[in-house]
Amino acid sequence: MASVRDVAVVGGGIVGLSVALNLVERFGVSVVVLETEKDLAQHQTGHNSGVIHSGLYYRPGSYRARNCTKGRELMYRFCEEHGITHERCGKVVVATDPRELPNLDELERKGQANGLAGMRRIGPEEIKEREPHIAGIAGLWIPETGIVDYKQVSRKYAELARDLGAEIRVDAQVTKVTRDAGELVLETKAGPFRAKHLVNCGGLQSDRVARMCGVDPGVQIVPFRGEYYEIVPERRHLVKGLIYPVPDPAFPFLGVHFTKTVHGDREAGPNAVLALCREGYSWSKISLRDIGQMMRYRGFWAMARKHWKTGFGEMYRSLSKRAFHKALARLMPELRMEDIRPFGAGVRAQALDREGKLVDDFRFVEADRMIHVLNAPSPAATASIAIGRTIADMAGRNFTLPTRHPAGSLIA
Repeated sequence: MASVRDVAVVGGGIVGLSVALNLVERFGVSVVVLETEKDLAQHQTGHNSGVIHSGLYYRPGSYRARNCTKGRELMYRFCEEHGITHERCGKVVVATDPRELPNLDELERKGQANGLAGMRRIGPEEIKEREPHIAGIAGLWIPETGIVDYKQVSRKYAELARDLGAEIRVDAQVTKVTRDAGELVLETKAGPFRAKHLVNCGGLQSDRVARMCGVDPGVQIVPFRGEYYEIVPERRHLVKGLIYPVPDPAFPFLGVHFTKTVHGDREAGPNAVLALCREGYSWSKISLRDIGQMMRYRGFWAMARKHWKTGFGEMYRSLSKRAFHKALARLMPELRMEDIRPFGAGVRAQALDREGKLVDDFRFVEADRMIHVLNAPSPAATASIAIGRTIADMAGRNFTLPTRHPAGSLIA
């Protein structure tokens, strides 16, 4: 068995890598990152649309709001300092129906409370100036929003962490956690690892990792698949930047929207359909274990009673290209069925509490020698540097970490 590390980080997505980098940079401690897959950033990090979120949508004062608004500017600075392709392109949020105007007003209030200094209300004329093919009666212009490739960001986090001495192991799924002589023993497919402390950034498996550690997470992860279409190359001119609808405040998803990527693609989506496997990127990927665990969880049935109509609508849109196109055409009436084609999917690790409430904030749970990140959906990638700092602050207060020779700041 190898030497004892100060901290083991479970999960090699963008949040886990940021946590590892923050820990080695600030405290100079020994850190090992244990990732299940054969490469890093293979799940939520590697399957999103690459938006650098502004902080518009989140409840003022929440972890999401505070970490997003700080993390957004840290992300831009990090990309500039390390030569990562990105663009502060801005976005429009568009109301297409008078019934959406009260929710647009509420979004504007949230944006103001969260410090979006550049945000302003725009009318149909300016909507057309910015996005000539969009139909809208009112909107918000959000210049703080941007785009980046989060896999590139994750690779840079990993490179910097390794340079400071962190060990990053892939194909190292954690299967068991026990305590021995005041240390944690993590059994993995790559062999056992000993650590004095643990940070769980397991994403889709984070609740299971917590239970493995003897901690009641108080929530269960329910996977929601977001499916994307792309606009065919010859029709990409229909979308200049980022175009979002006014979201339904009763549901923690933003609705189908149009996104320009740093690679030049134009994505349309996603929907939000219940996945039948925690890594269920298609209908054909089914896990009886995951389904059974959902069915046995009382919070799942409470959620189903509340959101069954929306859920069936999302399922129909998943199975019907015509229905998906219809949702997109509300924003862009001239979009044709033949203008879009399937473009992949991502799975969101959504925490659900026992009362059936979809947790709408980041959730961090502290335990003896441990910190568990149990809900970190969007904007976690945008906020990853800020989240890493938040977790490092918690570790500094609650872990016994020797300060060896901390490095100067490498992360913005």
